[in-house]
Amino acid sequence: MMQLVEVTGPALEKAFLAVNVWVNKGNPAYIQPLDKDILETFDPAKNKAFRFGTARRWLLKDDSGQYVGRIAAFINKKYRSKGDDGPVGGVGFFDCINNDEAANLLFDTAKQWLESEGMTAMDGPINFGERDRFWGLVVEGFQEPLYGMNYNPPYYQHLFEQYGFQPFFNQICLGMDPKSKLKNKMFERHAALAADPDFSSQHIRKNRLDKFAQDFTTVYNAAWAGHGGMKTMKLEQVKLMFKKMAPVMDERLVWFTYYKGEPISMFINLPDLNQWFKHLHGKFDLWHKLKFLWIKKTKPAKKFTGLAFGVVPEFQGKGVDAYMIGEAAKVVQQPNVHYEEYEMQWIGDFNPKMVNIAQSLGETNITRRLVTYRYNFDRTKEFKRHPVLN
Repeated sequence: MMQLVEVTGPALEKAFLAVNVWVNKGNPAYIQPLDKDILETFDPAKNKAFRFGTARRWLLKDDSGQYVGRIAAFINKKYRSKGDDGPVGGVGFFDCINNDEAANLLFDTAKQWLESEGMTAMDGPINFGERDRFWGLVVEGFQEPLYGMNYNPPYYQHLFEQYGFQPFFNQICLGMDPKSKLKNKMFERHAALAADPDFSSQHIRKNRLDKFAQDFTTVYNAAWAGHGGMKTMKLEQVKLMFKKMAPVMDERLVWFTYYKGEPISMFINLPDLNQWFKHLHGKFDLWHKLKFLWIKKTKPAKKFTGLAFGVVPEFQGKGVDAYMIGEAAKVVQQPNVHYEEYEMQWIGDFNPKMVNIAQSLGETNITRRLVTYRYNFDRTKEFKRHPVLN
């Protein structure tokens, strides 16, 4: 007999964290997420998604008392995808032994609660918050995860699909050797704009974060807001984000392009924090923060990751992307720059234009694929994938 237990206090929260470690025990590619990142997701004082919804968590216990599974379910009134014809809830932070009955019990519990709250479908595994964290199920590329990325055993794909989840969209991650020579076409497009004095490009300076936060806000809201569930960002929100990024930011990896002094594109990258966090085993108290600073100083990250790439609409298709990448390559490919790997955070296959731009950067390859699944509660309803963006 298996028993479901709702997470209601610190002891059960600790068990909720432990299940993920237990399921992945012995896998050398697994990197334990920071405990604080998980706990803050379910803290109304830390997660602004609670302003628009709520979340519940459950643990699954076997007859010996061992916790063998977990799941969270979310309702967020702000969560919607293009083409939705009813309110959609979410499930995430799913872990389970390789057992259909156990997985189905977890999924059923989440489904019943979401139905009782008026939801018509559930997406998963997703996050109760932004899409840059804990989003999607890994189905290809089980190497070490990037910071904030889900990681799971391969058999999870079967557990989701046997229950009836269907792929809503694929999440594609692309990588490349940052030291490899750019394509000739990229050089040609770069040269055309480099010869025009109206265009300029520069990397971020930590002593001018407010100025670059304004530039980021301008480009982001013009290029991304309103697409694929992306919301408009406010300047103060970006200033706070940059302030939090500053301690781990490498100025050489964050670039902006300008036309007559006005920001028109951005290329935001960071060292992959998991290259350091994997040594902390989920902890980030004062001692582990000091340990982190020491590791960061003595073990330079060999990998960096792309967080955002955008060009304002009126300059798209005019070679701005090639110009900015070319300028960044002049710095990143210098002999004293130590990065050996580059991997971009996921791009939804519903955005083929962005996939094409990413693939045009150089000799890219698909490093991993994740899937966001959907399960319609009305099983007679026609299933529709996420619409392709124009």
